[in-house]
Order: sequence, then C-alpha cells, then structure tokens
Amino acid sequence: MLYTELLRLWDGAVQSADSQDWVGALSQLQQISEPTSRTLFNTASAQLMLGQLHLALKALDLTIAKDERLAVGFFQRAAVMMQIDRLEEALSDCIWAQKHMRGNTVIDYRQLGLRFKLYSWQVLYNAAAVYCRMGQWEQAREVLLSASQERGGVRGGNIEAALDSILREEVLAPLLVPDNVVFRPRKQDVEQLQQRDFLGKAKVISSMIPNDDFGGFEPLRLQKPGFYEPKVDGAQDSRYMRMRVPYMARGPRQLTVPGGAMVFLFGEEDRDGMATVIYDGQRGLLPMSLLDPADVKTSKGKKENRVPSGIPLPPGLKPPTRPQAQPSPAAPPRASEPPQYTENPARDQHADEAQGAEAGSVLVKVHFTYTVALSVPLETTNHEIKDCIAQKLGQPASQLRLRYKQHGSRMLIPLGGEGGPGRTVQDVAEAGRVTLWCQKEDPLANRSILHQMVALYDYTAQGPEDLEFSEGDTIDILGEVNEVWLEGHSAGNIGIFPGCFAYRENANITEGSGL
Repeated sequence: MLYTELLRLWDGAVQSADSQDWVGALSQLQQISEPTSRTLFNTASAQLMLGQLHLALKALDLTIAKDERLAVGFFQRAAVMMQIDRLEEALSDCIWAQKHMRGNTVIDYRQLGLRFKLYSWQVLYNAAAVYCRMGQWEQAREVLLSASQERGGVRGGNIEAALDSILREEVLAPLLVPDNVVFRPRKQDVEQLQQRDFLGKAKVISSMIPNDDFGGFEPLRLQKPGFYEPKVDGAQDSRYMRMRVPYMARGPRQLTVPGGAMVFLFGEEDRDGMATVIYDGQRGLLPMSLLDPADVKTSKGKKENRVPSGIPLPPGLKPPTRPQAQPSPAAPPRASEPPQYTENPARDQHADEAQGAEAGSVLVKVHFTYTVALSVPLETTNHEIKDCIAQKLGQPASQLRLRYKQHGSRMLIPLGGEGGPGRTVQDVAEAGRVTLWCQKEDPLANRSILHQMVALYDYTAQGPEDLEFSEGDTIDILGEVNEVWLEGHSAGNIGIFPGCFAYRENANITEGSGL
C-alpha cells in the first residue's frame, strides 16, 4: 500500500473522529490494507465509542503486536479487559505498562501524534482498580498509597477520593485515554498530499506579438529516426523578407537597403504602409510594398552536406579493416562445416565414474569431436594408450595427437615424446583420472611450417578467410600477416587467426614430432 494512500485514509478518519462520526472513521480505518500500530489504536478507540468491546480488544492486541513497547497500548487494553471481567490479564497489562514506562513518571506521546500524557500514577490507579474487582482491598490500598507518592501530574483529589472509596469497599472505575484523543498524522505529511504547482503559470516577459497572452506551448511532435528539424514550407511562418528593388532612406527612422538584401520583419505594417525591420544590426522602417517573402529552404545538395541542428545521428565509425590474406593455390578446399571441439557435459560425471574404476586402473577421458572414456591399467605406456584411443575412435594412430593439462595450468602439453614428463599413464594421472585432448593431424603438402602453436581458447571464424579451431588444437604456423594476425593450418584448413588465441609450444620446428 502506498504511503500517500495510507495518509489520506488516516487523515480522513481523524477528521471524522473530530466531528464525532465514529462509524465513518471506522470505515476509513478498515480500508487501510497495511495498518500501523497508531492506526490500529485509532480503530480500537472508534470501536470503544461504538460499544464494541471485544472488537476493540482485538484491535489493541494487534496494536501491541506491532509495537511491543507502546505503554499507552497496554494501559488502554488493561482498562478494556476490566470492563469484560478478564482481571488477571488486566493486572498483567498494568504491570507491562509500568515496565515500559522505563522508570519515567510521565511519557508525552505528542511527538507520535497523540495529544496525551501517560503518568505512572494512572497506571497504578488502574492496577488498584483491578485489585478492587478481585476483592483484595488491602492490596488496592497499598497500590494507591504508592501512587500518591509519585511525582508529576495533576492528580487533584483522585487519589484521596479513591482511598475513601476503598475504605467503603466501593469498586474504582478504570481510567482510559479520552474519547476524542487519537493518533494524528504529521501535519507536514498531510500538506504534501495536495498537489502543488511549483513552476506556476508561464508569464510573457517579452514578445514580438502585440498583446501576447501566451496560450501554451506547442505539443510534442513525433520524431523519426535520424535528426529532427522543424518543418518550414517555403516562406510559411517565416519573417525573413527580401528587398525587391534598392531603397534610399527618405525620412527619419528609415533605412537604406540595397536590392535583393535579406531583412527580418520585426513589426506589422502601419497605416502609412511602412513596416519595422532589422537589417545589418539596425532597426528601421521600410515600405511593405517593396518586401517579398524569402524562401529560407536550402537546396537539396546543400542540405545533404549541412550539419544537422537537431538530434544527431549515431557516429559513423567503422571497425578497422581486416588483413587480406592471399590463399595458397595448393591449399586444400575448406571444409563446409569445420569440426567443433567442444567439451561434453559428461565432465561433471567424472566423480561417479572414478569411483567405479577398479583398483590398479586409471579412468581416461578423451575430448575429441565427442567425448569418450575408457579404463586402462596403471602400467599402460603412452604408445599403448594411443593405440587404444585410436581403436576406440576408429582413426589411424599415426594421425592422432594427444595432449594434457598439468594441475593448475591452462597450457596443453604433448603426452610422451622426448620432452614429456613420463612414459606411462600413471605419470600424468591425478586421483585415478586422466583427461586428454585428442586432435587428428592432416598432412600438409607444398607449404613450409615455421613452427607450431597450441590453441588457448576456442576461435569461431568471423569470415571465409578465418581459421576456426578449438582449445587444445595444434596449429601449424605458415606465415605472419601482420603484428596481430597469423596464417596457420589446422584440421585440414588454412586461414588466418589472432595470435593471442594461441601460444608457442616449442621454439624449434616440430614437424611430425609428438605422440
């Protein structure tokens, strides 16, 4: 619920309560969907005035649930409970009210919008009234004597009269918050509910139109893509005029203007046929019969080269041109759909697969165009595992290249070979698992290989001249296009790619090397 709507209903209920219309006040308070402790207290006050004690008690229960330290809420609920003979609970509320007084003799609720001061002796008076209804006259007398010693508050003869009533064993009437006292919203908040015109009405300070009373601004115009310029059809709505023939000044305030000159019509034509114009920074009179409306529209050719004066178009920036690589005549035809080296979601299942591996074996996961997994003994050599993978994939072992990642590194290292860290699969296994990247090597003829690089990331071709590859693929470097782009060969395709997408595996030429 919006706070403004709550304020409007709350203020309306208070105004109804001031006019003693408790039914109307209760109706507006019940429309508040998210009541506060103060509006609930007002609801209880309205129901008390209508004689609905049980409904008032429920409203006070909700009030205390919203604000558990509202002493006046406990004070009011104790008085209502005495009227419906729930004396034990009424005495408990008096004790809680005295506790939430926090040792103060008085609490002023005006800051919260309630024009009422709750005194400590009033709480003790209600406690004595409870004891009277219980028949504990001596306890009631002791409580009243302690109330008479409390400081503050205009008690008058209330305590003395109450002591006389107890001596005669007459039941005391409970004290309540006055009937017309309710929680009120802040005056500043209520004033904000009324709409204010902070700008006020527009006032004409200076205008070239006589007796201009300013009827309002022009409504918004529909804008089209591009830039917006006000439309002016020829001389329509234009106050620029052109001299038909030269004119020499013949009287005071008249101007000398050559023929064909452009002037601005500042005033309307007078009885003598003269009009006030501005020419060359001077204001004077010219015969209206010598002025023709000037066409302020520019030609199409000039308009195209003119800088727009409205909403500008987006800047016409173009991306830098890409290097034009000359395809080799001996390059094999590019595959229509290059293989996608993507990882399979089966990686997330490695924990379950590792637990199923037998003792003394290693679970090998191979990323090819698809992902396969196989279990091999720990003593399996790298050559043997390569043969197993080739048989599993149905590819010649001589055309497969295997790589792996060391722990905590992104670099892909060839499996085995002279620079490899081990000869068996056990040397590269971690926690009984090995993940390998497999790539099929296609022989390259009639081109010299400068060196080889390994892909750090996947690269998707942006044009027909690009070389597409996946992470872990080996790329044969055939040449350098410029400082950024390289020409390479991978998976039977030749193209260019950004050099930052790969790293150099070995400074020496490694044709045919690697397992």
